[in-house]
Amino acid sequence: MRILKWGLGGIAVLIVVLVAVGMLLPRQVTVARSIEIDAPAAAIFPYINSLKAMGDWSPWLERDPNVQVSFNEIEAGEGAKMQWQSEQRDVGSGQQEITESKLNEAVVTALDFGEMGVAEAKLTLTEAEGQTEVTWTLDTDMGAGPVGRWFGLMMDGMVGPDYEKGLANLKALVES
Repeated sequence: MRILKWGLGGIAVLIVVLVAVGMLLPRQVTVARSIEIDAPAAAIFPYINSLKAMGDWSPWLERDPNVQVSFNEIEAGEGAKMQWQSEQRDVGSGQQEITESKLNEAVVTALDFGEMGVAEAKLTLTEAEGQTEVTWTLDTDMGAGPVGRWFGLMMDGMVGPDYEKGLANLKALVES
């Protein structure tokens, strides 16, 4: 009986510690990746300012050939919106809308993953000496609870490799 009490007490202490540490973890999470592309910003901008064009280099849409994608009537820039639905867990369902577009400089999108939450993605172009550094960032709020904050520790490892693949796809597309 004494062992059972000690065991239950130990589990309770462990849970309290995990919750307390979880509450100290950051609520806001940022994932960022960059790549150098041998092209001016003006040559890259059309590929990031159109959600349809993003489909040509997206690391996610290529995972599911049966993904259902639809777009609104705005082809590019602010207000352009796409929705996708996939049975594959690593593609999922959601919508993305361009909320800000600065010619040859940056595109900001709002992402809505339904039950999985919302995020903001940004593609920034920095041109120097005929090359352009493209930086892709994701900013999201992991919520007030400790579980989401613990999950936030894994975001870089989960999203980062996809961003690297997408940027490599974009580089190959623009430089070809």
